[in-house]
Amino acid sequence: MLELLNDILWGKVLIAMLIAVGIGFTVESRFVQFRYFGRMFRILGSSQAFSRGKDGHLSSFQALLLSVAGRVGGGNIAGVAVAITLGGPGAVFWMWLVGLMGMATSFLECTLAQTYKQAEPDGSYRGGPAYYIVKGMGKRWTWLAVLYSILLLVTFGFGFTALQSYSIAVSFEDAFGIPALFTGIGMAILVGLIIFGGVKRIARVAEVLVPVMALGYLMIAVVVLATNIADVPAMLLLIVKSAFGLQPAVGGGIGAAILMGVKRGLFSNEAGLGSAPNVAAVAHVPHPANQGGVQAFSVFIDTLVLCTCTALIILLGTTYDPGHGADIGGIALTQASLASHVGEWGRDFVSIALLLFGFSTILYNYYLGENSLNFFSPENRKLFNVFRVAVIVLCGWGATTDLHTVFGFADVTMGLLALVNLFALIMLMRPGLRIMRDFDRQSRSGESEPVFEASQFADLDLDPKAWPADNGRGRRSESGYAPGDAAALDYR
Repeated sequence: MLELLNDILWGKVLIAMLIAVGIGFTVESRFVQFRYFGRMFRILGSSQAFSRGKDGHLSSFQALLLSVAGRVGGGNIAGVAVAITLGGPGAVFWMWLVGLMGMATSFLECTLAQTYKQAEPDGSYRGGPAYYIVKGMGKRWTWLAVLYSILLLVTFGFGFTALQSYSIAVSFEDAFGIPALFTGIGMAILVGLIIFGGVKRIARVAEVLVPVMALGYLMIAVVVLATNIADVPAMLLLIVKSAFGLQPAVGGGIGAAILMGVKRGLFSNEAGLGSAPNVAAVAHVPHPANQGGVQAFSVFIDTLVLCTCTALIILLGTTYDPGHGADIGGIALTQASLASHVGEWGRDFVSIALLLFGFSTILYNYYLGENSLNFFSPENRKLFNVFRVAVIVLCGWGATTDLHTVFGFADVTMGLLALVNLFALIMLMRPGLRIMRDFDRQSRSGESEPVFEASQFADLDLDPKAWPADNGRGRRSESGYAPGDAAALDYR
């Protein structure tokens, strides 16, 4: 039954909807992921990116690192290997395509999350698909928001937490001989110490952990590429040719390449799932499109950079034969491939990288689960504490349990999660475009840091506490243009 649902969701429905939303918003936004690419760096380099607001909110940069902590995980190491094993080298091309479309999709969903975010009594923000469904689509869609929150809790809060723990424990047992139980207990203790401090403590940990893990993995990939630089163009050409069946089929032909590329690509970068918007909403930013651009960049980091690094490590190694495949798959293939480049210590390096990636993802998953619970019962500390204990238990239990059935179930719930969110994005594409065009208009008028004024979007039913009247600080550019002027009238 799970296999049938997975085939329907991933083989037909989700591919069509991902293409519809990704290409649709790309065209309507005039290729925002490319137009804003340089601006993404400027936004991250501005003082606003590190501003936490007067109430100590998370900065845009912290929200970026927290989302990267979730996006960059087992999918970048084990997921790419699975995609290549089952779909051949061509699966990587479809992962790239999903990543490029996903940048636009992520821009839309994270911009909407910022726009419709809600201020909490302690001065923090909450937001995400459940919030923009209710506020953007109307109260009659509350049932859909409830369904999304349940799926988010089950998929990320419970399912993926156990799966990450399992992957880390298995990798450590293979590499270092450490019993899975000990790894699980160690993770449970560390996770408990962090999550009881709330999202701000998680963000502070991410500020240290994410750059270390991402840059460390990128550096070893650069070393591998540098030592095999003459073969890199041939491998990139192999990926493209295999994607269109121009090479001997490995792993199931074009259909398998597309399916595995789309599935693993979405699993890795999460664009369209609606998971990252839950984190994007907590940041203090001058304009929702700022965070949309920053989150689009996190998809680029995940899929176009780190997943490509893993793919080339595998394809340039001696373990995987593009004409015949490999006898091993998953994390073991990545470990063996890196070892073929740098020696046996490469296996240990991959295990440590997976630990860091997986650990950061568990923290991210916890926050998604907490945010879904908050939608049902706002700021219920007792409920949060029960959930925290459950996550700690899952870390220990997941490390010692064969989770193949959980993998299948999580794939189904993740597919349903994406289905709900993609439907909401289609319904809310118009207001998303209005917000983006407001940002564009201010930029063209000379504003170096466009500012959002909620009063110009009175029809969107935004939370005035999340977007106070002094957010724009009464600024006008030298041309006399006020941020947000006439934005509410722009329906083009």
